[in-house]
This record gives sequence, C-alpha cells and structure tokens, in this order.
Amino acid sequence: MAVYRPCLTGRRHMVSAGHYSAAHAAFQILEAGGNAIDAGVAAGIALGVLQTDRVNFAGVAPIMIWLAGERRVVNIDGLGTWPLAASIDAFRRDHGGAMPPGILRTVMPAAPAAWLKALAEHGTMSFGEVAQSAIRLAREGFAMHGFMADYIREHEAVYRRWPASAAVFLPGGRPPRAGENFVQRDLAASLQYMADEETAHRGKGRSAGLRAARDAFYRGDIARKIAHYHRENGGWVTLADLAEFDVRVEPTVRTLVRGLEVHACGPWSQGPVLPQALNILAGFDLKAMGHNSVAYVHHVVEALKLAFADRHRYYGDPRFVDVPLEVLLSSGYAASRGKLVRAGEAWAEMPPAGDVSGHARATPPPAAARGEPAPLADTSYACVVDADGNGFSTTPSDGSSATPVIPGTGLCPSSRGTQSWTDPAHPAALAPGKRPRLTPNPALVLKDGRLYMPFGSPGNDIQPQAMLQVFLNVALWDMDPQAAVEAPRFATYSFPSSSEPHAYHPGRLNLESRFERAVVDGLAALGHKVAPWREIEWRAGAVCAIRVNAETGFLEGGADPRRPCYALGV
Repeated sequence: MAVYRPCLTGRRHMVSAGHYSAAHAAFQILEAGGNAIDAGVAAGIALGVLQTDRVNFAGVAPIMIWLAGERRVVNIDGLGTWPLAASIDAFRRDHGGAMPPGILRTVMPAAPAAWLKALAEHGTMSFGEVAQSAIRLAREGFAMHGFMADYIREHEAVYRRWPASAAVFLPGGRPPRAGENFVQRDLAASLQYMADEETAHRGKGRSAGLRAARDAFYRGDIARKIAHYHRENGGWVTLADLAEFDVRVEPTVRTLVRGLEVHACGPWSQGPVLPQALNILAGFDLKAMGHNSVAYVHHVVEALKLAFADRHRYYGDPRFVDVPLEVLLSSGYAASRGKLVRAGEAWAEMPPAGDVSGHARATPPPAAARGEPAPLADTSYACVVDADGNGFSTTPSDGSSATPVIPGTGLCPSSRGTQSWTDPAHPAALAPGKRPRLTPNPALVLKDGRLYMPFGSPGNDIQPQAMLQVFLNVALWDMDPQAAVEAPRFATYSFPSSSEPHAYHPGRLNLESRFERAVVDGLAALGHKVAPWREIEWRAGAVCAIRVNAETGFLEGGADPRRPCYALGV
C-alpha cells in the first residue's frame, strides 16, 4: 500500500504525538536523559498549549504506563468527578434534561493531578523541567496551524459568548489565521506559577516540590480563581472540591489476540469496547475475507455495534455502578454475541445489549437524530518508548469552546460532564462525586511479557473504532505502524453518542473515499446507510503508535496524517 509518509525507525527512543511540536518537546526530554514518563508528560502538557481547541491543561488526561523493570502496567484515570453540589434534577428541571454549554458541565480538572502523579511515582524529572517547552510555547507563541485555525473560525460565535475566552481565542477581535503567532500569556503564567512553587520547595526533595506544584493548582491561586468564578456565576465547583480531589490508579481490562496482550482502560471510560470487539471478531476468519473487503468491513462494524450496545447498557463508574466486566470480556459471552453478526444483513439500528444475569433491562436509546453527525472538538494523543523499554500512552482532552476560560488563568476546567447522562436509570448518569463515562482511552499491547505497542487516537466515539482497525492492520495484516494508521478507515454511528446531546444515527456508516466503489455498493446492499468521507478525513481519528520490533530491535513510529501528528526517534 502506498503511504503518505515513511515509517520512522530508531534504536534508542521514540515519540509519536498529535502535534509535531509536542513530539519535539518529548524528544528533547528523552535526549536530556528523561524516561518515557517524563517525556510523555512533557508531550501531554505541550498538547494543552498547541491544541487548546481540543486539549486543556485543566482537562482530562488518562494515562497508561508500561514499567519495564517491574513488568507492570499502570493506568491513571486522569478523569475528574462531579462537584458535590452537582444535581441531575437541576438539568432536568431547568433545561429539560439537556446539559447546556457553560460551567455547569464542569467536573474536577484532573489532568494536572494525572501528570504530577505520573511524574512523582514513575518519572525522574521535575514539573518545571517537563513543562518548560509548554511554558515557552504559551508565553512566546507558536505558528497557528490550520487544523486549529479552522476550528476557531467555525466556532467564532461560541468563543464570543465569554469575554475571557474571546480575549484568548479571538486576539485582535477575530479568529487567528494559519501561520500567525498565537500567544496564551495567562496559561503560561499558570504553568510558571506551578513551576515556581515547585522550585521554592525543592530544598525538601523532589517529592516535596511536586506536591507544591500540585497544591499551587488545587489549593493555591489557581483553585481560588476557579472557585471564585463558579461562586460568582452560579457554578458548583468549590475550593473544598478541588482540595479533596485526586486521580485514581485503576486496573486495566485486557484480552489476548494472536499472541498479543491488549490492555485497555476500564468501564469508567469506553475502553472495554476495544477488547470486547476483538473478542467477538475472534470467532470469524477475517483473514480469509480480505483487507477492507465488503465482508471484512461488515463484520468489524457489526462487532463494534454489539460492543457499543453493551457500552450503552453497562459501562459507568464502577464505584457507583455494578459493571459485569468478567462476563462481558469472557470468551463464552463473546461467542454468544458473535452469533448476532449476520453475514448477509446489517443491523439497521443498535443491536440489543447482551443479557447478563442479575442486571435489569437497558435504558432505551434516544430518538434517531437528523442530518449529519456533528463534528466534535475532541482530543489528542501521545505515546513514548524509551531506551529501557518503558512505555507511555496518553489521551489528553477537553476543549475550549463548551465552557469559559477562567479569567486570569488561561484555563478551561474540564467540561467532561457532557459525557454524563441526565437519565437517572442510565449507568453513566450524573451523580455528585461520580466520574462521567470518558471517551479518551489510551491503550498498549504486550508481547511475550514485553512492551509491543502503545497506541491511541482522538475522535470521541470514533476512538475505539480507529484503534481497532489500526491494531488489526498491524496484528492481522502485518502492516508497519505508519501503513497501519494511513490505511482507509470507516466508522459507524449506529449508537447513542457519548457526548451531549447523545445523538443517535441508526445504521450510519462513513467510509473514506479511498474505498473502491464496489465495496461501498456492497455494504449498502447489506443495509448499511453508507455516507462518504474525504480521501483522508480528520473525523476518522488520528492514531499514533510505536511498535517495538523484536526481530530487528528497532522502534517503529506511526503518526496519522489526518491531523498534525508527527513521530520522532533515534
């Protein structure tokens, strides 16, 4: 298959990230002697500067880490909880069950705590060291890239709703143009304040410095500005909420496919969709169907629909919801679900969820939405592998258009509450102290007890779909990571969206225009409501991956050209 870019290789270390300058920030840390965790945090913080339309330093940042020396996977949720004052009744009473844009969507900003926990427990460098590139890029600016410029231009009216947001994202009273210098001075000052507090306490040791950086955000001036804004504008977040919050280390979910151990995030996210779909597909001879043939696309899509039906029925914060993961990930359950894949006919809607003993009937999906699925400001991604074999995989997120910039901070505290539901019967229903069901879900793969491939993607509900296709391209079709991420892609929308307003497009299947006409027609004949995408479509996800080639010893980096992703390695 012809590719747009070569697969990059290196022997020492490698990074692949959603923006080229974030990849460079991580690479500089590796070259300076930092490990994969230091470098991954540097990339993640930089993405919160370089892609503030889609990633916020005060947003979410789920992280998955492979510790080579301990042969252990660590998963930090990087996800905030609803404030204690949050009320599902308020949305139902005052907004007809909808969740309007603004600060009432705010959950605890979790990314800073996630970055600092990763550094404190598994890194070697200070916050100030790994945040240095991000601070410089925010203070001095960077060349506005077309992907972000387009988004801000298309959402100009949205940014004008809040003066502090307009001041940042509409400098000079208009959207910034591609190639213009884009500066975020308040954001730089917030990051620098954390670094300065760390420096002031470093005499007591590295851990004390990192705690001081954390306190600067969750107990210091930043927290006070966030809480004050909420108090003055009818929000729910308080100083006590911020001071008492912490991220959680969670177990991964995993499955074994063709000798590869796939680790995904738990049901507090949509992470289990990936292993569930892989388990269902294990019952079919995909190889015999041919890559991206009618039969192949059909079976992958139908397996995804079944996994998404279970997501809608069962997934939620396991501290509040009984999620039958052991059953959902069992081979027997996958085999029973696979019987619902009909070779000659597509499900015209979301299939029924699986029947797990002891669980009540599912919440019905919302009414079918009209028109095109709305493109959402979603997410970014970064992964790193270092010379010692450690791996880092993260999907930082939370944009700047659904909630205001807090004046004087340059920050938009996480609006991830939009991925909760206001139906009390739904497993992902809003509740005080509960986590929304998160779409960002980094993953990594092991082989023979060693790191094989960290990978992930932005894309909201498209994330596990893009990740599944790329994984199969590598594991089943023997593609290198770059060819795997560039291969033509498809996505189903035949399930309720994770994000408000939870739009549902029964039977909808989008395909990039590189698919042959016969494949498009064949899928339509099976009952899929086929819709076209461009040749290379940003809404199809933007997967980054690094494969450790055991035969050659090289690291192989793939970076998706659908967005400004780049890989670097030596």
